[in-house]
Amino acid sequence: WMAIFVVAPIVIMVAYAFSSADGGFTLDNFVQMGGYTEVFLRSFKLAIIATVICLLIGYPVAYFISREGAAFQRIAMVLIMLPMWINFLLRTYSWMTILENNGLLNQLFQKIGLISLYNHIFGTNLEYFPMMNTQGAVVLGMVYNYLPFMILPIYSVIVKLDHRLIEAARDLGANSAQVFRKVIFPLSLPGVLSGVTMVFVASVSTFAISRLLGGGTHMMLGDLIEQQFLGGAYNPQLGAAIALVMMAIVVVCMLVMNRFGEGEEQAVML
Repeated sequence: WMAIFVVAPIVIMVAYAFSSADGGFTLDNFVQMGGYTEVFLRSFKLAIIATVICLLIGYPVAYFISREGAAFQRIAMVLIMLPMWINFLLRTYSWMTILENNGLLNQLFQKIGLISLYNHIFGTNLEYFPMMNTQGAVVLGMVYNYLPFMILPIYSVIVKLDHRLIEAARDLGANSAQVFRKVIFPLSLPGVLSGVTMVFVASVSTFAISRLLGGGTHMMLGDLIEQQFLGGAYNPQLGAAIALVMMAIVVVCMLVMNRFGEGEEQAVML
């Protein structure tokens, strides 16, 4: 089953990536990727921004949850996982309702007078804050959808830390900040790296979020790959080459994560 559903599709993708339309061997598909440098840069930029935001939010949340009691932790995990039980597209459509020009946020801003205050200060004549079809909306959608993938691995590592190490650090005179900086954070780095990898890989290859919240004006790699297979610019060979590069990025991220995890494990044992 692994050969049918995993190995075979990868072999087919590699064959397409190195073949021309007439079936001959070629490297032109990878050369053509140079024309989409802007898409690559945009994808990596937005993915990095979303990953950093997820880390800045996810680490404190995971740390706070891990310090609470077992009952609170169970409830918190359910609340974090609950949105993921809803269809991915429905969650993204809900943000369209919130961010659109006459959406919930703009209606709220109008009622509290924030838009009028903004117009008075900056001399503008806005009727609403344009939030849809922007890179900010795309990043927001990625953070919302992929934040659990940052919280869960970090929480799973922190909650399993040996509290005797923390007690020993305190007995040696370390204050709370020093305990966190020299004990907790270094030992939680495998979870951080795992979360960063999961969020970054998902963000850099997304296409539904960029299409719905970005209005199709901020194309990312996922959109580009889909366009080559299903769009008017039908070119499965180029799409396969881009997908192969994306897979290589995923493999590199996994290798880095594994090597770093092994190093951390040896450091803890020492």
